[in-house]
Amino acid sequence: MQEIPSFQLKFIRQEEHLLLPKVTSIKVVQYLYDVLFQYAITPQEEEKLQSFIKLMEDHIKSKVDTPFAMPLSQLEFLDEGLQELKLLNWMQVKASVFQIIGIDSEDEMEKVLELLETMCTFNREGNIIFVYPKGLTTY
Repeated sequence: MQEIPSFQLKFIRQEEHLLLPKVTSIKVVQYLYDVLFQYAITPQEEEKLQSFIKLMEDHIKSKVDTPFAMPLSQLEFLDEGLQELKLLNWMQVKASVFQIIGIDSEDEMEKVLELLETMCTFNREGNIIFVYPKGLTTY
C-alpha cells in the first residue's frame, strides 16, 4: 500500500454550480450549442458560449468519472438559457470549495486525490477541489 502524504483541506466557500446530467455523446453538446446559441446576442456572449461548449466536449471526451459542472456565476451570460439547461435535466447544486494544503509535488497530489476519490465526488483545478453533494448519480 502506498503511503499517503500528510495534507490539509481548507474550506474556502460554497457556491452554486450547474451540473450536466450523465451523458455519453458529443451529439448532446451540439444540440446544447444549437439551443443555447439563440441566447448569445453579443460577440462576447457567443465567445463565452463557445468556450463553455469546448469545456463540456473536453470533459466528455476525457471519460472521467466526475461530473461536468460550472459555477452558476460563470453561466449568467446565458440569461434565459439557464432555464433551458434546467429543462434539460441540468441540476443546480451547492459545491463546497476546498484548498489542498501541504502537498509539495504532483506525485504527492496524485496520492491525495486517489484517497479523496474513495470518499467524495469532486473536480480539481490545481490545488482547489470542488466537492459535490452525496447522492448524485454516479459518474
